[in-house]
Amino acid sequence: MGSTIPCDVAIVGGGLAGGLIALALHARHPGLDVRIIEAAPHLGGDHVWSFFGSDIAQQDRWLVAPLTVHDWQGYDVAFPHLARQIDATYHSVTSERLHAVIRTTLPAPAVMLGRKVLAASATAVVLADGDRIEAGGVIDCRGPGDLSVLELGWQKFVGQELLLHAPHGTTGPRVMDATVEQIDGYRFVYCLPFAADRMFVEDTYYSDTPHVDRAALGLRIAAYAADRGWQVDSVLRTEAGVLPITLGGDFEAYWRSSGANVAKAGMRAGLFQPTTGYSLPDAVRLAVRLAERTDFSGKALAGFTHDYARAAWKQGAFYRMLSAMMFRAGDPAERWRIIERFYRLDPTLITRFYAGRSSLKDKIRILTGKPPVPVGSAIRVLRTTAWR
Repeated sequence: MGSTIPCDVAIVGGGLAGGLIALALHARHPGLDVRIIEAAPHLGGDHVWSFFGSDIAQQDRWLVAPLTVHDWQGYDVAFPHLARQIDATYHSVTSERLHAVIRTTLPAPAVMLGRKVLAASATAVVLADGDRIEAGGVIDCRGPGDLSVLELGWQKFVGQELLLHAPHGTTGPRVMDATVEQIDGYRFVYCLPFAADRMFVEDTYYSDTPHVDRAALGLRIAAYAADRGWQVDSVLRTEAGVLPITLGGDFEAYWRSSGANVAKAGMRAGLFQPTTGYSLPDAVRLAVRLAERTDFSGKALAGFTHDYARAAWKQGAFYRMLSAMMFRAGDPAERWRIIERFYRLDPTLITRFYAGRSSLKDKIRILTGKPPVPVGSAIRVLRTTAWR
């Protein structure tokens, strides 16, 4: 017979979204009994999350600052007909730092690792070992709901942290190198210099399918390193992932697919940038807004997170339309032309775009001029449901 564990707020899932909420609630409400429940033996998985400085509002940076392990001033991009340096800050957070900060910040009983969840409601969590958590409110952060109700493309990748035989001589990130062979849609390589002799290299694809051939991508990373003249002594770490790129769909159906009356965050709430799939900026914003609240009942949390995610979905209509244009209006092997054209625009427009804060003037500028896709196809895409 299992035991019953009472608490004020139960966070189901110890990934990025759940971890940020736990830290924000503890910081703003230190007397609140918060529990974060994770099936794995550690929090955060095995990831590197990166973001532009402009992605996080100044008043929200207190939450992410302790988690940031790498900071750079400026980054570059490379395309067949364009090489450019962008003067903007760029930062990375790692799973290891997220785990360490949560473990040292929250009381020991608050972090429940190796605990598989069977079911969650607005006020209760049932664990596989027979224990039950009775909470004032539950927030479900366990990953995506039913993605089949959304119209999607995919950003998929394999990343490796490489220990090099000699210093690489690179001072900043290369956020996109699209001079590589275009395979399986829009392909680019992403490089982060973690130390003088350590380079994180990620082989990334904007693809029509979510399948990841880890072995093939690993070989392509090795070939890329060799082409750059980097002799690899060892691969320190490998990660792989598939992120949804939203073209359209039914938000309410997506929300209901993982429980209509349960509070949600992160991918489960549909909170990710429609054109990149990245979730860190949205995760920070929601965590801070939740910590500003005083009512943590299950009903109040469910209503608040639903309305917040619904508003974010509406704000993302322009970006879903652009995603649909990329995936539906042109040849997959020519998608790089769309991104290359985008990176010719003003740097401040680019930073606002990634932050999801494009102005009306930005939107007009992005859409004007000769499109890098067939005009007829572009018009057909504009008539689809991507704006909903």
